[in-house]
Amino acid sequence: MNINFRKGTSKDSAIVGALVVELTNEISKLTNAQHFDIDLNSTIKRCAELIRDGHYAVIIAEHQNNPIAVVTMTETYALYVGGKIGVIQEFYVSPKYRDFGVGSMIIEQVQRYGKQQNWSCIELCTPPLPEFENTVRFYQKNGLIPVGGRKMRQSLL
Repeated sequence: MNINFRKGTSKDSAIVGALVVELTNEISKLTNAQHFDIDLNSTIKRCAELIRDGHYAVIIAEHQNNPIAVVTMTETYALYVGGKIGVIQEFYVSPKYRDFGVGSMIIEQVQRYGKQQNWSCIELCTPPLPEFENTVRFYQKNGLIPVGGRKMRQSLL
């Protein structure tokens, strides 16, 4: 299977937004909980702004010119890892492409990008467990290791 990867721009916000909404819908469906207050139009607008302002980096995977996967990343800093880190915010592969190694290929793309940015490491939070145990195994198989804890959030809006 021939998969092409490219860096997303603000012009790709509709593609990124649609895939991210698919991701959040899948998480909510599998956990029977509404974890996200997200809609397509505001997601597209927010995505365009974040990319345009340099706060977000995106890699899109395409098969036969159709977007099939996306990873969004942001850069931050932490003393506990010695400086700059890349945080994967959203990672999604369309279900019918998950058995073809697309996810592993995207992680390789993220690693390359992170090395170019001089990140000391890559971090992410997995979706809720136990529904996403396979996701944790996938990330471990691709070199990410659990470092403890769970993602926590408090809304300030």
